[in-house]
Amino acid sequence: MKITRNQEIHSAPGPEAYFTGAVRVEMQFSQQPRTKAAAAMVTFEAGARTAWHTHPAGQTLIITSGMGWIQKEGEAIVEVFPGDVIYFEPEEKHWHGASPQKAMSHLAIQEEVDGKVVDWMEKVADDQYKK
Repeated sequence: MKITRNQEIHSAPGPEAYFTGAVRVEMQFSQQPRTKAAAAMVTFEAGARTAWHTHPAGQTLIITSGMGWIQKEGEAIVEVFPGDVIYFEPEEKHWHGASPQKAMSHLAIQEEVDGKVVDWMEKVADDQYKK
């Protein structure tokens, strides 16, 4: 058994290359020797969001607070709320973040495939976000 105490979890700003706005990322757990999953708690201030991206094994989001927006390429933006669980299929191009009016936090769970967890793409433009 391994317990990671809250005070041991490092909080860092989301890299500017992959996020728009103020974002904090806290790795909750990393891949272990016999597993492929990792998870991070990500907090987006109002209006903050990821860039477009895909995951080779898909991604699960569990909304923990606030009000968020998610979008799959080619579909409309969807509002999400605490308790909602979202699954993006492998290689499904998408983004997620806070709504313009309210911050949002989610637990992001994804698995590694051949050493890769995510493929980052272009940022979500303001006009795309505000549709």
